[in-house]
Amino acid sequence: MTPPKERIETVVVDGLGLAQSIRKELREAIEHEKLAGRRPPCLAVVLVGDDSASAVYIKGKRRACARIGMDSAEHRLPESTPQATLLSLIDKLNRDDGVDGILVQLPLPGAISPWVIAEAIDPDKDADGVHPLNAGRLLAGTADLVACTPLGILEVLDRYDVELEGAEAVVIGRSDIVGKPVSILLQQRNATVTLCHSRTRDLAGVCRRADVLIAATGRPRMVRGDWIKPGAIVIDVGVSEVDGELVGDVAFDEAQGVARLITPSRRGIGPMTITMLLRNTLHAYRAQTKAGG
Repeated sequence: MTPPKERIETVVVDGLGLAQSIRKELREAIEHEKLAGRRPPCLAVVLVGDDSASAVYIKGKRRACARIGMDSAEHRLPESTPQATLLSLIDKLNRDDGVDGILVQLPLPGAISPWVIAEAIDPDKDADGVHPLNAGRLLAGTADLVACTPLGILEVLDRYDVELEGAEAVVIGRSDIVGKPVSILLQQRNATVTLCHSRTRDLAGVCRRADVLIAATGRPRMVRGDWIKPGAIVIDVGVSEVDGELVGDVAFDEAQGVARLITPSRRGIGPMTITMLLRNTLHAYRAQTKAGG
């Protein structure tokens, strides 16, 4: 592909700044609930095992809850926990009227099925949007709780005034928590979507057609600068460590001057994912308090 004659001024998304702005809105909404004499929303987080990265994520989520006035309950279980014990805890949280959102942190130990656990969570408390019922509602266009990373991606596109109607969007990666749901959300916004994967023929050629390119593969710097259509919007979901450096699925330096807008691997989609978890919990809280009178 012949590079553009003139470099494009690339806007780098400030995902952290955007997340903080949305969290301010959430904090004000929760304060309104408190002033009305109602309890704050509560997110219950379950961590099984001692995965260091998961522990860091849990700490970040707990801190984010505290900063917007949302309660959080943390449940840590040892690596050896049987699946039945975890299911018993989830059942207890499902029945707890003081818990509005439930998140079971992945990955889980090999002896525990993430699919069984996802199905065990009350769909109305499914803060991470992973229950099959919520996935079905997403397909039908009626979902209130949607996977957090796809929600964060759409929020970035909206806040940066990216026109999706009629746009050609390419999504690389077909996972149940990012690729598939974000492709549905884009279709619902009248984009024409191509969902790519490891067996896609001429992947680079497909990417070059994209007005909006979303990379969610976990393969560091897989998307090269010459894969990107000049002026395209590039959303990089991947975060990998290479030689002590955090990098994304897109070769960031090569994308500069080609993409019109790009998310960085740090302070890009990550903060937005946590923010959408908080928003989902607030939605679940409002639905449940309304249902309970």
